Amino acid sequence: MHETRNDLSAKTRRRAVDLLNARLADAIDLATQTKHAHWNVKGPNFIALHELFDQLAENIEEHVDAIAERITALGGTAYGTLSLVARATSLPEYPDGIIEGIEHVTALANALADFGRKVRKGIDTASKFGDADTADLLTGISRDADKYLWFLEAHLQARR
Repeated sequence: MHETRNDLSAKTRRRAVDLLNARLADAIDLATQTKHAHWNVKGPNFIALHELFDQLAENIEEHVDAIAERITALGGTAYGTLSLVARATSLPEYPDGIIEGIEHVTALANALADFGRKVRKGIDTASKFGDADTADLLTGISRDADKYLWFLEAHLQARR
């Protein structure tokens, strides 16, 4: 941990940094999964999904930056290299070889739901150890995850 004049205790800051680095790895993984879907989607809803996946990727990238900046503001190091993220992500690996739109929607909905669940757990954890700002950051991320999950699931619900 780097020295900082932030008045949170070193223990609280360390816990927040660890929590945030775990979500940073997941967010970076989710962003790359989403870009993969954006680049490779095919089918009758191509343009709508291509654009939706791009919007989702941009939203996730904003959160990646916010998470990393919070980590460094707390005196930590944001671990965002490809090799570190590959080792640290808790998201399932993106399915290989899918191309059809609904397959990508399903894969992204699964990944985003998993990410959202872990972010919500992080809100509770950060609140318990006394970092309201980290909890607030994660709350905003959770809200966006829920919104984009709704967008994705709307495609899946129409097929029932």
